[in-house]
Amino acid sequence: MIRIITLTLLTTLGAHAQTPNFAIRTITAGVTMKNLSDTTSIRKAITFLKQSQKTFTDKGYVVQTLRISTQPFYQYLNGTSYDNALPHLAAIDRMLEASGVILAIGSIIPENYKGNDVSPWALKLVNTTQHINFSISIASEANGISGMGVHQSALVIATLADTEGGEGNFRFAAAANCPANIPFFPVAFHEGVNSFGIGIESPNILKSVFAKGPEDRYEENLKLELERVLKPIEKVATDLSRSSGWKYDGIDTSTAPGLDASIGEAIETMTGRPFGSASTLSACAMITGVLKSVDIKRCGYSGLMLPVIEDKVLAQRASEGRFTVQELLLYSSVSGTGLDVVPLPGETTITDIENLLVDVAALSLKYTNKALSARLFPIPGKKAGDLVTFDNPYLTPCRVMKIE
Repeated sequence: MIRIITLTLLTTLGAHAQTPNFAIRTITAGVTMKNLSDTTSIRKAITFLKQSQKTFTDKGYVVQTLRISTQPFYQYLNGTSYDNALPHLAAIDRMLEASGVILAIGSIIPENYKGNDVSPWALKLVNTTQHINFSISIASEANGISGMGVHQSALVIATLADTEGGEGNFRFAAAANCPANIPFFPVAFHEGVNSFGIGIESPNILKSVFAKGPEDRYEENLKLELERVLKPIEKVATDLSRSSGWKYDGIDTSTAPGLDASIGEAIETMTGRPFGSASTLSACAMITGVLKSVDIKRCGYSGLMLPVIEDKVLAQRASEGRFTVQELLLYSSVSGTGLDVVPLPGETTITDIENLLVDVAALSLKYTNKALSARLFPIPGKKAGDLVTFDNPYLTPCRVMKIE
């Protein structure tokens, strides 16, 4: 079973007590590895994260996860073969297990990769470790769409579909035009000096603002409320940066949902209609505009997240056939963050996956600085319309969606 380490720390102190049902989803520390044996950098990051966790919980915040990202994995292979790297990653994974931390190693191949199929190795990585996430870059502003990245990503997605009902794909994503130092996984990777960023779980804030109204002040009130909640977090983070020497990257204002914090429900509260109905696109655009205008230091996606099987309302509306995969891409054109945990038929071909990834890559390059990712879940033995359930407690049942 694919596991997520969650550190839920309940407290009633400080400013957070005034904002129920809000959480810090992640504090993510970024480090530059010297080589595969560089456990010192990992240990330093773990120590920093534990100190950061205590700082925030002492202020009254719920911190759900602690995470580490490194520079892209291929950059610190240093001539080691992929297979010979696995024992090193397994040793790091044991450290993560003991510490309650998860890790992202960034893209496992460069955009100009000319080697063999990496999907067998990706399968070994998933089977050897529990807490390591990874990605492959499929597009960048500098190099455009990477045909090899698209092809290798499709091979990995298809191969991991055969793991634990497709759940192996929970730890992999194709990354399109994604910058360094995104706090969220699996696309996270680090660049520069030791640093940290914060990701939040905020759909219930949106729901509360929209429930209070009035409609003509949704945008203004949402911005004010997010700034009220996030500015104190920024103050704690800034002070932490000064005292620790770790650079503060900012807050990713993306509305990461949880099973009890549905972005689908928040949008329906705003529109008064089921997600996928007319007005959904407008709501996505308005919310994203606010997320990108909040007066704090921002990092990462800072866009609207629509992870289908991590959100009960989105999963329900997908099961009702109220929106398609292509409409999710349409919503991504005015928001972010791409196609996330989308259940697809097990019979989906490599070519079909490649075509979908090319669309994601093209959309990411259409607009300046638009980061998108694709975390796709082909489900073995399931066809479009079949109900699928998951062992992972953070994934909710959903009917398989048509890819076209």
